[in-house]
Amino acid sequence: MNNSALSIWLNLAMLPGLGASRLAKLAPVFDAQGRVKESQLECILSQLPSGLRQQISKVIYQTGFSSGSPEAEDILRWLEQEGHHVLTLIQPEYPALLKLLDDPPPLLYLRGQGNLLYQPQLAMVGSRSPSAQGMDTARQFARSLGEGGFTITSGLAAGIDGAAHQGAVDTLGSTIAVMGSGIDIVYPARHRQLADRIAENGLLVSELSPTMPPMAQHFPRRNRIISGLSLGTIVVEASMRSGSLITARTALEQHREVFAIPGSIHNPQARGCHHLIKQGAKLVESTDDIFVELPALMRFYQQQQNMAMIGLQPEEVGKSPVENVINSRKQSTSGSHQDRQEAQDLILIHPGNPSSQSKDPVLEAVGYDLTHTDQIVERTGLTVADVQTRLMVLELEGSIRSDRGGFIRVA
Repeated sequence: MNNSALSIWLNLAMLPGLGASRLAKLAPVFDAQGRVKESQLECILSQLPSGLRQQISKVIYQTGFSSGSPEAEDILRWLEQEGHHVLTLIQPEYPALLKLLDDPPPLLYLRGQGNLLYQPQLAMVGSRSPSAQGMDTARQFARSLGEGGFTITSGLAAGIDGAAHQGAVDTLGSTIAVMGSGIDIVYPARHRQLADRIAENGLLVSELSPTMPPMAQHFPRRNRIISGLSLGTIVVEASMRSGSLITARTALEQHREVFAIPGSIHNPQARGCHHLIKQGAKLVESTDDIFVELPALMRFYQQQQNMAMIGLQPEEVGKSPVENVINSRKQSTSGSHQDRQEAQDLILIHPGNPSSQSKDPVLEAVGYDLTHTDQIVERTGLTVADVQTRLMVLELEGSIRSDRGGFIRVA
């Protein structure tokens, strides 16, 4: 994305009265290079109040627009710092799963390893005042799922969120913290050190400008991002009034899987999980119960990633994946026809997937004796995230099996 398009989008975000929902509706107006589609712009502007319509036109066309807002200039300076990034809804790199939401965040501010947005994620949420057993469960699940190749996504809140992040960063696993404040304002303050650790090997994410303080209304909206980035949401401990039930509800609305860990009938912090199970959430007693769902979760993930890769427009998302691939190929090959099987292959196999190559370096690095992830990373030279993702696929294929914290080749 060129600097001019980014500057325009940032200044639009700062316009009084526009708001995130209206800004998101302007996304189709820009093509992948940030150029304006004037006919679409006029159609959208016609539905807005005249004063706001004029302000938007001034920003986009730079007519009578002398300089950017101070807030936008501050953000551009913030982006000059190492590890700081911003993603806009008009960029092809915007996460495919988030783009499916009815109200995707128009801006994502990032600090850390931005590539983690494109790794398979599971959300872990729960009470801010959990039991000691709940904290241990969150840490143990995060470790095990991280070792299994998932990035753990949570909200950096006190309690279960913090334990989930901690469990992930204490192992080779990765974690994403979606914040209810700007990235520069860590809340709660006692998680400052944890946030710094996450930024080193994981990722901090916020839809709010970097210096925005935490406010009550930010956290329910943050929850839709946590579930929206993830293939499924695991609720560890939650009372009936817990905000984590909001995350579970948004996950269901986004057609994602919801998992709930049961607890004692005498523990008020378990009642929210029991309620979710009664409503149809999958009861989870160990991470094996989650790994059972892996084939369906990964098929969903690969479909969404491939739809984003071939450049689908938002209005095409509702069509079947096969129809989307075929339509895209027809438009780009001047009448050349691809059969249905080729379209299916495009969905289920990522072009960059080592399974489509003659030799898979990750599989070759796994021995017939116990091999640990750090050994595979050293042998292949790949990143930890790439290795973990590939190991998960190889295990699903039956080429390897996990054993005592490592992997053994079986085929």
